[in-house]
Amino acid sequence: MEEYFRQIAARTGEGERVASAVVVSSRGSTPQDIGARMLFFRDGSTWGTVGGGCVEADVRAEAIRVLADGRPRALEIDLIDDIKGEGDVCGGTLEVLLESWSSAPLISP
Repeated sequence: MEEYFRQIAARTGEGERVASAVVVSSRGSTPQDIGARMLFFRDGSTWGTVGGGCVEADVRAEAIRVLADGRPRALEIDLIDDIKGEGDVCGGTLEVLLESWSSAPLISP
């Protein structure tokens, strides 16, 4: 966990926005447990994992939006069947919270 915050501090200290993803709910068989974390950076690099494969592809797509607009999102990923033909057959569901981190000052109301 310490390295997670160290990565955020280093990148935001350089003026970069960082998108974080945290597994907040896990039902059934899933590739990661609640609390798994991943960071996404503007240069395309990442830190950590929320599940690999199709899970991370879906999360990455939302993280790109978070990096662009700074707005948080919740994403539910259904791994129950393989309707899309992408190999999503773990048998469970993950909910991932995505948030933005930056060194921009907070605006008071």
